[in-house]
Amino acid sequence: MTSTPTNNEGEKFLLPAGLGDGLPPEAGFEAAIVERLVGSFARWGYERVKPPLIEFEASLLAGPGEAMAAHTFRLMDPISQRMMGLRADMTPQVGRIAASRLQNMPRPLRLSYAGQVLRVKGEQMRPERQLGQVGVELIGADGAAADAEVVLLAVEALTSLGVPDLAVDLNVPRLAPSILQHLPAPQRGDLIAALDRKDTARVAERAGEQSALLQGLLRAVGPVETALPVLESLSLPAQGAEVRANLAATIALIRKAAPGLTLTIDVTDHRGFEYHSGIAFTLLGRGVRGEFGRGGRYVNHAGEAATGFSLYLDTLLATLPMPAGSKRVFVPFGADAKAALHLRADGWVTVQGLQSADARAEATRLRCSHFLQDGQVTATGN
Repeated sequence: MTSTPTNNEGEKFLLPAGLGDGLPPEAGFEAAIVERLVGSFARWGYERVKPPLIEFEASLLAGPGEAMAAHTFRLMDPISQRMMGLRADMTPQVGRIAASRLQNMPRPLRLSYAGQVLRVKGEQMRPERQLGQVGVELIGADGAAADAEVVLLAVEALTSLGVPDLAVDLNVPRLAPSILQHLPAPQRGDLIAALDRKDTARVAERAGEQSALLQGLLRAVGPVETALPVLESLSLPAQGAEVRANLAATIALIRKAAPGLTLTIDVTDHRGFEYHSGIAFTLLGRGVRGEFGRGGRYVNHAGEAATGFSLYLDTLLATLPMPAGSKRVFVPFGADAKAALHLRADGWVTVQGLQSADARAEATRLRCSHFLQDGQVTATGN
């Protein structure tokens, strides 16, 4: 007879906020999603790398990793006595690998990855602190063709999983800062935050002579068919005009390859794109809480142009229907081993009996739909 754990005993098994166990069948489903995504990336020529879970803080937070400093757990390495960090995002690690271990590989370099990341705290829309990431990085390529490639790859990979009503929101997080670069840092930060919130009153109050242009940016939000003409009508500084031209070229390439894809623009969205230097994007679904992933252009540790994306497994698990359970057959203790071998070869999952027992009852107890009896597979309900 098992006893019910006391409160003190139960507390031993509590997990910190934002962390949780992956249980069957969800853990197996997640692993299957990862393999399918990585397979999609491989068919586009992206080769998989495996960065360490933890590395020295100096390298982890260099380059694009600097933007993740506030999200990173730190600890002292007892061997080297140097500070280390637990990765909060895998993109900076892949950038480091490209700039060091793979620096002599021909460019453009196409890499993929999959793994877990840990963050100091969760977000309002994503309270989990441990997250599964799967993604790609295209390193050593600049321009619209590269930007369009990673968007189209993300769309194809998600569509192949059965993600419905997928939409891509294109962002240009450095456009507003380039317009406001002459302003003092506090005023510039206040205006960028107001643009993020779509706070037209605050923008009008604080923008001064830039008010009309910033109000125009706020109108350049929505479906590309209506938002892009508004953006193209604005008189932008040289740097902003170059970014806009690249955005238009990228949209044209995406539209040519995927004419039915829902595309929107938000040139004032800056949140979550702190280290991105060009076009960025968010992958969304109708009625889905949170995003499927994010990506965009950045500069890696070696100063190379790069772009890529990360997909979030928690959103995918919450959205995609769980597949039907596998065919499970109970194989009684003492049954012919060759029979079980043949069943596995035919796609069955075999659950081996470890002692003599009623085969039907054991099959039912162990969640098997069938059992093996006298060399025949019989459904438990028969």
